[in-house]
Amino acid sequence: MLEVTDLQAKIVETGQQILNGVSITVREGEVHAIMGKNGSGKSTLSKVLVGHPDYEVTGGTATYKGKNLFDLEPEERSHEGLFLSFQSPIEIPGVSNVDFLRMACNARRKALGQTEFDPLEFYAHVIPKLELLKMDPTFLNRNVNQGFSGGEKKRNEILQLAVLDADMAILDEIDSGLDIDALRDVAAAVNGLNTPERSVLMVTHYRRLLDYIKPDYVHVMEAGRITTTGGMEIVDTLEEGGYAMLKTAA
Repeated sequence: MLEVTDLQAKIVETGQQILNGVSITVREGEVHAIMGKNGSGKSTLSKVLVGHPDYEVTGGTATYKGKNLFDLEPEERSHEGLFLSFQSPIEIPGVSNVDFLRMACNARRKALGQTEFDPLEFYAHVIPKLELLKMDPTFLNRNVNQGFSGGEKKRNEILQLAVLDADMAILDEIDSGLDIDALRDVAAAVNGLNTPERSVLMVTHYRRLLDYIKPDYVHVMEAGRITTTGGMEIVDTLEEGGYAMLKTAA
């Protein structure tokens, strides 16, 4: 589904190079986790893949569903089913969740040549997603992320993923700021959305997320590159002695 080869990217404003040759392959139905110290390039990779304007690709390639990802505008990538859950979701005062979600959903449906939902049809579409996330329907009437707790913001991100029926979810630290109950609920929702066609790329610092959402592959990033790839044994090594021990084991 996603093939990234020798990807290099810099911050537009400062010119600082962040990605220095990232290569990763994510196939349909696979769950991948990326770990690494702060500043290693994990979140930058996520943002570059969805077309964040603060970053400029300086080398390498990325194909998604066989298409050159960098030929697509950010909204086109979204319409193709690429979804990013933000580490720190922004508030949008004056825009209700239900209006935001319906507009986003209908934009993708229109791009795919599908009939757009009217308000009643959309309500029928979104209610099962709310139940999956254990969210009260009154949540739809609140403004997007305004006054939300950390857990509510992360639930709202996964609700967007569910409503859009995205094919590949990039989840940037969805576990940050969550208590154990909220983490279980969010992880259960992500697992409930898994299909043989949907892929997941998770960025995380902690094992606790990976105990709930089991990855097929674990990657470690350092200095803008993926330096180690394996399974949960990598996480065991990190838990035992940190990144220094992982280098020793290599």
